[in-house]
Amino acid sequence: MTIAPHAEQERADATRQLDSIVDLAQHLVRHPSRGGLDDGAAVVQIAASWLQSAGLDVDILRDHADRPAAVVCDVDGSTPGPHYVLDACLDTADVGDPTAWRRDPFSGDVQAGWLYGRGSSDSKTAVAVFAHLVADLAQRADFSGRVTVLYDLDEHTGGFAGIRRYLDGLDRLPNGVMIGYPGSERIIVGGRGFFRAAVVVHGRAEHTASRRGGPSNALTRAAELIRLLDGSVPFDADPALGLPPKLTVTSIHGGTSGSYSVVPDRCELEVDIRLTPAFTAARAEALVKTALATLDRSSPAPRPSTWSRAAEPWPAFRLPDGHPLPAALLAGAHAAGLSPALAVAGPSNIGCFLAVHGVPTTAGFGVTYRGLHAADEAVEIASIPAVYVAYREALRLLLVDPAGPGI
Repeated sequence: MTIAPHAEQERADATRQLDSIVDLAQHLVRHPSRGGLDDGAAVVQIAASWLQSAGLDVDILRDHADRPAAVVCDVDGSTPGPHYVLDACLDTADVGDPTAWRRDPFSGDVQAGWLYGRGSSDSKTAVAVFAHLVADLAQRADFSGRVTVLYDLDEHTGGFAGIRRYLDGLDRLPNGVMIGYPGSERIIVGGRGFFRAAVVVHGRAEHTASRRGGPSNALTRAAELIRLLDGSVPFDADPALGLPPKLTVTSIHGGTSGSYSVVPDRCELEVDIRLTPAFTAARAEALVKTALATLDRSSPAPRPSTWSRAAEPWPAFRLPDGHPLPAALLAGAHAAGLSPALAVAGPSNIGCFLAVHGVPTTAGFGVTYRGLHAADEAVEIASIPAVYVAYREALRLLLVDPAGPGI
């Protein structure tokens, strides 16, 4: 697909700024910001300082413990209008086994056209792209409304303190959010939600050589519970998402290592259930309760099984067909010479959280990548200009240009 004529100048601008975009992304990668592990103050300062050097006003939001949670920068057009947010996370996944990496996970090396390092794709390159984009918008101001860049430092922990703090401080919610998650082949317009439960199954402690009969081993009862849970989730895809709900037992802990003569009397399980519009958190909760009740009836133990929510559940979401937010981003991608498809993500994302607040969200369109949350994470540098153009053109369509028609 050829690039639309009106986007040629935008691509030229992006290409001219490519070295600066890569330089900022490298700077960010070289400062570890693993969610829940690293301080993150350094990447906050790098992102904020770059925006300030471009003449922009920056706010650093802080969490309840007064730690940096997000960088926020607003750019206003020449007249009032709608408000859209460009979102990318500053924190990253952990590196896993460092020996699996062929290079330092925080090197920021560029080799054969790829920028390497943890967070290069998720989502420090998007941070750099969005920074240059709003700096360009601020110089032109040829639009109506407001564009905000929001860099959340609490995304990979699942806490989302940045986006929560940002929404709490608004008098009026934005018209939409576009998240710069990587991948240029799809524009994500929906995602499954999640329900997470911590379950405790009890047994009766005794000698393993006891002659007492009946179920007493908490591990055996936990295995039966897993069987009950596995068979209780429907396999048919939800028509609204094209994906089915899914249940996964993600951990099981019980017994004591080396205690070969003791029957375990307690077993803890963690359960992750991916939700759809039809299979809600209420249904997931009922499923867990029913399975526990069935277990306790069929194999009574000295104490009943218990459960608790391990996290605040998030609903599934999907933007309606023809919604202006993905339509604008799709048109922008086409203008940049790309042909992504609209798709729904299997994993949950910030769009699920924003859906609770009624904020339309696209949860992924960005640079070409490999090694996401894996060893040797990297982004293809040549993919950056087209992503820049796509978001710039999407904003053209979403924000009214007072200088004339055709935005």
